[in-house]
Amino acid sequence: MSETAVELQLYENLKPELTSFCYRMLGSIDDADDAVQETFIRVWQSWNSFRQESSFKTWVYRIASNLCLDKLRQAKRRTRPVDLSDPAAVIVEPREILPDSSWIWPAPDFSAGPEDMVIRKETLQLAFITLLQTLPPRQRAVLILKDVFEWSSKQIAEALAMSPAAVNSALQRARETMDRAKLQSDDFTRMEAEPDRELLSRYVEAFEQFDIQALVALFHEEGHMSMPPFAMWVRGQENLFKFFSLTRSHCEGSRFLPITANGGYPAFAQYMPSSDRSRLVPWGIHIIEVKDQKIFHVQNFINAKLFARFGLPEHIDR
Repeated sequence: MSETAVELQLYENLKPELTSFCYRMLGSIDDADDAVQETFIRVWQSWNSFRQESSFKTWVYRIASNLCLDKLRQAKRRTRPVDLSDPAAVIVEPREILPDSSWIWPAPDFSAGPEDMVIRKETLQLAFITLLQTLPPRQRAVLILKDVFEWSSKQIAEALAMSPAAVNSALQRARETMDRAKLQSDDFTRMEAEPDRELLSRYVEAFEQFDIQALVALFHEEGHMSMPPFAMWVRGQENLFKFFSLTRSHCEGSRFLPITANGGYPAFAQYMPSSDRSRLVPWGIHIIEVKDQKIFHVQNFINAKLFARFGLPEHIDR
């Protein structure tokens, strides 16, 4: 095997870790995949310029970091509906849609290998990804590389073309910003490591049967549901009952497949009846947060493009 082939294999070995870095930076698995693919192209094109003044890994991360910083330079900050506006005052079918680039999106597991275990799974939780987006891009990169990937200040300095002193200063500012940041979602975002499996099963059963009374009974009295790309979100059992009643014709007949998202957290892929009712087609990824043995927040990420990235089928026969 040639030297180039060996190094390209090293790149492939880095790919899951690199994707998780880009996802934390960008808040979108689609954008992260694009950044990783473009990094591969630049690694290939710039191979002769690699002078081994730093490690191969640091060099690859320098390319990926620069790509992420370039993408973020003109981008607006991604967020979640619950941090964008107050809950709906009047319950109607959701209408207002914001571009995909407005929202944080979930991600599948990046690697099942033991090397992935060293990268803290809690830093893939949606609450942490949302907080990261409040940081200026370079501070974001520094904090991820230091506090998540546990790089040394010297290694980070080489990857980001900064001095070690500048790295330490950026890290201090980033940590202070993260400590001060107060998002509305913090009040009800507590993704337990092992949520109540029975509660999740009852949610799926009630939704698939579309038993609205049983479904709403599973929610905390101040439970929430958000549905990006729709800006609207709903809070409270009474409003949830009204909302499910309004959307019955759209959701009735759905089926769920179990998946995991954002570091192995249990989630469900919802398939809904197609327009001709002949099959079930992708609709949304449900991530359910629990408090006091009740559902406190359902995040239904309505984005059919996510299904392929999660390795899910294009449709389900009825």
